[in-house]
Amino acid sequence: MADGGKPHSVLIVEDEDNIAIALDYLMTREGYAHERIASGAEAMTKIRAMHPDLVLLDVMLPEVSGYEICQEVRMDRTLDDVKILMMTARGSAVERRKGLALGADGFIAKPFELKELRTEVRRLLGGEASAAEGAGS
Repeated sequence: MADGGKPHSVLIVEDEDNIAIALDYLMTREGYAHERIASGAEAMTKIRAMHPDLVLLDVMLPEVSGYEICQEVRMDRTLDDVKILMMTARGSAVERRKGLALGADGFIAKPFELKELRTEVRRLLGGEASAAEGAGS
């Protein structure tokens, strides 16, 4: 839980529906408040409006890449507390270094195990276990 007892908020920026469905399932199961958008062009507007605790950001998006979004978030001082976990099917060391150099807080290669993603999300959100912890995890 975030401060004040309200759930952490997560914005999923992912254009592939099958991956977004898996992410939605995990975020719901973990008890996070979350929304999803499928377009890179809408991402910055949504991030500024929602000010999520975490952005799950696909690298390969239509219109605007995840790298460009990450860089723009990091240039906006009002978004300093927003964590970014980048996701890519091209999980090479070069891709990872580029994402981290642009200010991403973490990087995960697709396809990923839900357990691996859950661990990384918890790490970025401060390591608290959610209320759903014991419910069949």
